[in-house]
Amino acid sequence: MFDRSSGHEANDTLGSVEKAFIVLEELRQMRKAGVSELAEQLDFPKSTVHIYLQTLREQGFVVQDGDEYALSYRFLEYGGDYRNQSRLYRVAKTEVDKLASETDEVANLGIEENGLRVLLYKSEGPDAVHDNAPIGEYAHMHWTALGKAMLAHYPMSRVESIINTHGLPRANEHTITDDDNLFTELEYIRERGYSVEDQDRREGVLTIGAPIVDRSTNEVISAVSVSGPKNHLDEQERFEELVAAVKKTANVIELRYSHY
Repeated sequence: MFDRSSGHEANDTLGSVEKAFIVLEELRQMRKAGVSELAEQLDFPKSTVHIYLQTLREQGFVVQDGDEYALSYRFLEYGGDYRNQSRLYRVAKTEVDKLASETDEVANLGIEENGLRVLLYKSEGPDAVHDNAPIGEYAHMHWTALGKAMLAHYPMSRVESIINTHGLPRANEHTITDDDNLFTELEYIRERGYSVEDQDRREGVLTIGAPIVDRSTNEVISAVSVSGPKNHLDEQERFEELVAAVKKTANVIELRYSHY
């Protein structure tokens, strides 16, 4: 790994490549930035930042508008192409759209990658309250209903490995940050067959999720969920309707995946 403080790279990584991704990540967070602004934020020499930005621009990964730089849509091309190759995505997309339409809420499909939840796809019902989470978003597993639905059905060794790697950081006062409390929550999820994200990272938002299992291996490969305003979804009758709808969708996706 590249060490910003020393300027040195670890033996098993290429520092110039890693440094380029550090520049890209900072630019992503800043949205737009000039060379001086980005160099100051990164504590890199301006000449170094300028060289990286010009190289990335020439390769099509950064665009320049006057003195400012921003990420290009080339990343969307890469991500979209890779997602379209996914058997899970091709199988599940129609069912997620149907879930959103039938519940009139936001429906989500997530996977786990390197111990984080990735939002693979989302679909919004006609009158659904807009969900700001972008497709492709990475989030801590314990923050989300999708992540907890998957964690609950992972071997304990894998759950512990994810916790050791990423910890249990707090998103807000509702977030589980204790190992024992998380393990208790995961046990409840296994017993009920669904997970709940009750403002774990976003105030006023409630999400219900269910795991998706590859029936040929009996391993969890994904999860599906619906999200909406807590004051609406929390009503018992509505909550039970959504639990049934999410579990049904997960079951249909499993069947389609098995026969795809």
